[in-house]
Amino acid sequence: MTKRIFISADHGMAIIYFLQSDVVSTLLAAGVEIVVLTDDDTKEKIAARFARSGLTFEGLRLKQANDYAKKVSPRLQALLIYLRRVGGSRRINTEAMDSHIWEVWGENGWKFRLGIWIPSALLILLLRNFSWARKLLVKLQNRFAPNIYSDLFDKYQPDMVIASTPGWRMDRYLLRESARRGIPNMTVIVGWDNSSSYNVSGADVQWATCWSELQKEELVKGSDWNPEKVNIGGIPSYDGYFRKAWLMPREEYFKLHGLDPNRKLISYASSFVHFAPNFPNIEALAKLVSSDSLAEPSQLLIRLHPSHFQDKPKIFVEERQRVFELEKKYPHVHVVQPVALGGSLGYYGGEDMDEKSSMMAYSDVLVTVYSTMLVETAVHDTPMIAAVIDTPGGWNKPKKFSLSLKEIGDWPTHKRFREAKAGRVGQNQTELRDMLDAYLKNPALDSAARRKFIEDEITFTDASAGKRTAEFILKILG
Repeated sequence: MTKRIFISADHGMAIIYFLQSDVVSTLLAAGVEIVVLTDDDTKEKIAARFARSGLTFEGLRLKQANDYAKKVSPRLQALLIYLRRVGGSRRINTEAMDSHIWEVWGENGWKFRLGIWIPSALLILLLRNFSWARKLLVKLQNRFAPNIYSDLFDKYQPDMVIASTPGWRMDRYLLRESARRGIPNMTVIVGWDNSSSYNVSGADVQWATCWSELQKEELVKGSDWNPEKVNIGGIPSYDGYFRKAWLMPREEYFKLHGLDPNRKLISYASSFVHFAPNFPNIEALAKLVSSDSLAEPSQLLIRLHPSHFQDKPKIFVEERQRVFELEKKYPHVHVVQPVALGGSLGYYGGEDMDEKSSMMAYSDVLVTVYSTMLVETAVHDTPMIAAVIDTPGGWNKPKKFSLSLKEIGDWPTHKRFREAKAGRVGQNQTELRDMLDAYLKNPALDSAARRKFIEDEITFTDASAGKRTAEFILKILG
């Protein structure tokens, strides 16, 4: 009998993971029929791009899901989301979860703090210390299971449902319905920090496949996963990097952005903008390259963050405008913005993998905060720096939580980057200059550490992660 699966791709990273890797193609080659549920507004565009025999696209009905979340016991549903977000076991590094606790405190008034935050603190203590409390939290969420997808389940009769989270996002309603119907389900981990920043599942999910032993340990110890149900398959999204599938010719890439082929290329990938301004990092780099203060004549290419293109809050728009003004003010400074797919996927659609890959490959040094692009850049064996130059007071906006960039070094993924010595951490312009000079003079500096870093973080470096992940799915399908 032909097997059929649902795949929830509610985020651009999931589009890349499933459709721009070997995962879907390997499953189709094995005779599996696939129904991809994705953003309703861009479904037709995605379908046209990835159309293949055996592959069907349906809308994820995010509007209905959001309406249900807002209209049916919204406060209780929001509380459950918050508790599972920060309620992982203290057996793993909880720094990222702890920061979210204080973010919620800082962005709400005293009524919320007294009525919700402080009582929740007692529940978080239980969740952090007892697995039975975390398992109970998963069960409590099952009461919120609308039949949004009942017609799709009846029409397609899937043998498995796979999502890019274990119910941390709106996929929770799809996964809860699959569990209620007794249909096997699975999560794939698409993000580097997902298993440490988001913990308790939003639905009863049976299987998981992740990047590495490090992530598996976070799932098992932090979120009570049965180790026998967690597969290490690597990260399929990066297979294209290893194959150089997205790499543009250097001359073409430099021409695209008006770059000088005779100057060294320093790239900056904006990151962590929700917690702190990136502008101090960017301005410091702009001054260094425009004044020719570095060991080699250089130029700066700034990649803006998808959040910079949100209309609200205005702080992101304002920082974006300041960066464009910086481009006009200083010589040898260029700005590139991510490509928008549209709909809820926004600027996370995976439309510009050639741009990202080429930027990382042709940069002499890449600078960011502690972005996932540190792992991606290490794949390209490009020297990298985490810049953490702070703005006093952060965003300095009422009810907008800010966090010092210097204080996030102990978040799980950030700490692993520092301990691996795969790159440097610059806390001011002087340190940044010295680190850039060191890498410009010796590009091989820290190369061995970069290779070890990616082996630890993504396990498979032979472009086989997509096939390995698909083979695990086929094994579970039986």
